[in-house]
Amino acid sequence: MSFRLLAFAASLRRGSVNRKLLAPAVEIARAAGADIDLAEFAEFHMPMFDGDVLDAQGVPPGAEELARRVRGADGLLIASPEYNYSLPGTLKNAIDWVSRIRPVPFRGKSAFLMAASGGMVGGIRGLWQLRIPLEGLGVVIYPDMFSLPNARDAFDEGGGLKDRERFERLGRMMRGYLEMAGKLSGKA
Repeated sequence: MSFRLLAFAASLRRGSVNRKLLAPAVEIARAAGADIDLAEFAEFHMPMFDGDVLDAQGVPPGAEELARRVRGADGLLIASPEYNYSLPGTLKNAIDWVSRIRPVPFRGKSAFLMAASGGMVGGIRGLWQLRIPLEGLGVVIYPDMFSLPNARDAFDEGGGLKDRERFERLGRMMRGYLEMAGKLSGKA
């Protein structure tokens, strides 16, 4: 396998449980031979989308950088928090800015979505909402999404998942995604 994935947690918090969840997914992908571009979401700082700003100043540098990194990847690994039963506004804003670039950088990419949450649902409602703009922009999203409930207690001191069964489920899902992504990219 020789394809490249852009991986990021769509959270600005340093102690984000989604950043912690991203770590084992990245480890699994690297072990399978994927090249990972691991990004911090804060690298993509941009103002709220405003068509007047776009007309006057163009796409902001943070959105241009995200677009560049998306274009350089075959697929995406996104760990996203759930805010008020939906995706974070910062992530939606980033998608809105990048979607104004032509050709649309997301088109033809694949993605694996995951979420960690302190609640019992694990962030899955936000992932269903995240699928909508990504699929609308031409991203092929792996059918299964990984959600981790009670995430504040799910990690050991080393950052690994305490529950072996959850780690194995993440591994199965990641391997399925990597197989799909490899085929879609023509690099399997």
